[in-house]
Amino acid sequence: MTSAAVLAAFAGISLPQLLLIAAMGVLTSLIGGVAGYGTGALMPLVLVPIVGAAPIVPIIAISAMMTNTSRAAAFRKSIDPRRAMIVLVSAFPGCALGAYGYTLLTSVGVMILIGSMLALSVPLRRFLRARGFRLDDRRLAVAAAAWGVLMGGTSGAGIILLAMLMAAGLDGAAVIGTDALVSVLLGVIKIAVFACAGAITGQVIAVALLIGFVAFPGAFFARALVARLPIHIHAALLDAVVMIGGAVMIIGALRR
Repeated sequence: MTSAAVLAAFAGISLPQLLLIAAMGVLTSLIGGVAGYGTGALMPLVLVPIVGAAPIVPIIAISAMMTNTSRAAAFRKSIDPRRAMIVLVSAFPGCALGAYGYTLLTSVGVMILIGSMLALSVPLRRFLRARGFRLDDRRLAVAAAAWGVLMGGTSGAGIILLAMLMAAGLDGAAVIGTDALVSVLLGVIKIAVFACAGAITGQVIAVALLIGFVAFPGAFFARALVARLPIHIHAALLDAVVMIGGAVMIIGALRR
């Protein structure tokens, strides 16, 4: 994009709003680098009031390519290639289908979908963990096939992928690195579908690049924090924010 095109893409967004988007991008990259999720769950809470609901998933899909690439690079030695391949192969068809279905929704439908995904993802993850749910390779493939639809058509489905990887026996840095690699490669599919459907506009690209650039270094700072920060504390706070934010989005959609 030329400088004139970038300015045109940002024309409807004020400087304070751009700074707010950038600040949230930095924060979510740090959280995501430590907990493995954050960007897809928290960025919609800032983006929806500024750019509307319709472009949220395409924006996050593009910005996540940068944040997840940096995370995969930072945790590359901990990636589990076998389980990453199982998830990728199984989730590929559903991801493409989910992304296409997203492009057919109205703005109200998008807000309800994203809000429901955010609100339900936390109790689902906690339920699976409490039940000691375990996935062998075959069950992981089945779960990934269903998860692919959510990943393609919503924001915040990464929380469920983390639960799946932990249930498959991964923990710590292996979960974060494997999640990042899977998210990068499936992100290519999402972006391709959105581009073919005409959902990738100048504003989508500009906002996504802003988030991606400011968030890129966060994964490397987060790697230094992983061994020191008590994850359960900030994870509990993040869970609360995600659920409340999802409920607020659903209520806002129903009032339209």
